[in-house]
Amino acid sequence: MNRRPSLLSTAALGAAAAVLLTGCGGGDGDSAGNDKIAGADTGAETSASPSASAAAAADRPKIELPSDVTDKYEDWKTGDDAKDAVLADTAGRIDATNDAILQGDTGAPGLSFYYRDTALGDAVEWVQAYVDANMSFTGTTRYYAPKVTLSGEKSADVVYCADESKGFSKNRKTNKVDKTASDESPYVLYNTRLEKNEQGVWQATNLISKRGDKTCAA
Repeated sequence: MNRRPSLLSTAALGAAAAVLLTGCGGGDGDSAGNDKIAGADTGAETSASPSASAAAAADRPKIELPSDVTDKYEDWKTGDDAKDAVLADTAGRIDATNDAILQGDTGAPGLSFYYRDTALGDAVEWVQAYVDANMSFTGTTRYYAPKVTLSGEKSADVVYCADESKGFSKNRKTNKVDKTASDESPYVLYNTRLEKNEQGVWQATNLISKRGDKTCAA
């Protein structure tokens, strides 16, 4: 199927508009290794965005995606409060990014709330690529197999997978959904660096993605 393009690595963002127009994507930046991610092949517990339970803290933005778009999170809780807080804000960032793309708004407040430094500029550029290509998306994206590594109290790395097999590009003007067959893999591996700000929000400072990584095949 003609899947929605994934958020690209810094090096790949310059080609984002071309990627959108061909209906495929995924950066080839560094991934988090080639070992199988724990939980990738197991039956998974599914939930809506886990960021909702933390929304009251730090005035987190309330994101409501349209009815034709779903971000589905599987095994998104570890039982460790510190790691679960990181995952909650990671989900908030994903929802906020998708919301900005759907609105076609590079100034959407969710971006500067959940991103900073290099990652913020990359995210704005990525949303702008959708706007320039006059594209949006529809369908369901499944996020699964998260792995959190804490580095002290204010730094963390999160690796996770996305399955975009049920997500499709959509023309922003005509609302026509493109389901043309594609040879591109629907699986994307994400590797994110996060820093905790003074308000207690885990913000992405760097993000790399790799489409077709074998660790995400499920």
